[in-house]
Amino acid sequence: MLKFAEQTEKIINACLEVHNELKNGFLEPVYQEALECEFNIQGIPYEREKKLNIMYKGTKLNKEYFADFYCYDNIIVELKAVSKLGNEHKAQVINYLKAVNKEIGLLINFGKSSLQWERISIFGLTKEN
Repeated sequence: MLKFAEQTEKIINACLEVHNELKNGFLEPVYQEALECEFNIQGIPYEREKKLNIMYKGTKLNKEYFADFYCYDNIIVELKAVSKLGNEHKAQVINYLKAVNKEIGLLINFGKSSLQWERISIFGLTKEN
């Protein structure tokens, strides 16, 4: 069984609910706001726009990144609204995971007629849909 399988399934189901309601065609901030509403409806614990500190040889860098959502104190959720997910989107999630020393991330794309998602682990990519 995959680590955090139940939690990732709940997050994906919330994303499916948002996509079924709004369809594709909006910009990412619309889906982010709607997903926050859906997380509240479904009782999914999250932090929106979680600040990620980047370290270099023990020194905290001034540059900060923000993950769209950080759920269940373990899962990075990064949203996109693009026609095609690329390797740079996957690399972004992997870098976020390394920054917070976590293992599992979800890359969600609302930009297609069907919701796309990938479950990403710092130990490798596992395609879910």
